[in-house]
Parts: sequence; structure tokens; C-alpha cells
Amino acid sequence: MPDAIVLLKNDHKDLEKLFKQFEKLGDGAKATKRKLVDQIIEGLAVHAAIEEQHFYPTVREQAPDIEDDVLEGLEEHHIVKWTLSELEDMSPDHERFDAKVTVLIESVRHHVEEEEQEMFPKVREAMGRKSLQELGDILEKAKATAPVRPEPEAPDDPPGNLSNPAAAVVDRALKAVQRE
Repeated sequence: MPDAIVLLKNDHKDLEKLFKQFEKLGDGAKATKRKLVDQIIEGLAVHAAIEEQHFYPTVREQAPDIEDDVLEGLEEHHIVKWTLSELEDMSPDHERFDAKVTVLIESVRHHVEEEEQEMFPKVREAMGRKSLQELGDILEKAKATAPVRPEPEAPDDPPGNLSNPAAAVVDRALKAVQRE
């Protein structure tokens, strides 16, 4: 089982692959773009939820000197979730669909760079290997019940941000029905 930072970096890599696939598509690939954006929405919704529910609160507790980094990350998540919620209902035929996805990708790449270059090294130093391993286990388990849709109006810090397992089940069921 990877530690928390490795797990989050793996999520970043998976999302970057989706971004690159989207960027390679031509104007006529509307159905493929929709499919990729749906995967991006789900990936980012889950990733943001586990960071907000578990990673960021633990970092704030165990490494209080980097709280400003966490607060900036929460604000970046907030903006990303609003963009995701707009993309969720936007047709790939909409004149601003590609532009909105491009801005989303740029925003997420900026966020990832700051996390990986600035925050994660500080977190690794402050928390140590054992704590990060334990947190990695928690994050991995949290993925199973994390929401798969953006929830921009939901609180993003504890206790209000803790995932409602029943809502997550409904969320995932609705997503499955939409795919059929």
C-alpha cells in the first residue's frame, strides 16, 4: 500500500493522462471528449474529497506551520469543483466547452505543481514514514465511499465535509445509470 503522498501523486499522474488524451483530440471528437471529461470529473471529485476529508485535516494537525498551503489548496479545490459542476451539465457542442476544460486543466496543473513541489516535501518531513503510510491506508479506503460528482456547495473542512456514505452510494448509482 502506498503512503499518502505516493497515492496522491499517482492520482495526479492518472489525471494528467486524461488531460493529455483530451488535448490531443480534434474538434470533431465530441463523444470522446464527453467521455474523457466525465472521467476527469469523477477522478477529481474523488481526489478532492479524500484530500479534504483526510489529508488536509491531518496535515493541519501534524504540520501546522504549512496551514497556509492547505488553505490555498482548499481554495483551489473550491474553484475546480465549481468548474467541474458546470462541465457536468455542459454539452461538448457548447462553444465554451473546450475552453472551460482547458482552463480546468491549467488550474489543476498549477495546483498539482504547488502540492508536489512545495507542500508534499514539507508534509513528508513533518509527518514521517509511518504516519504517511497509515494515512495512505485511510485515503485508499476513503476512495471507495467518496463522491464521484463535484459538490461545490458542500463544506470543504471537517466535520461538515465528511462523506455521507448513503449519499455516495446514490451518487455512484446515478452515475452508473447515466453511463447506460
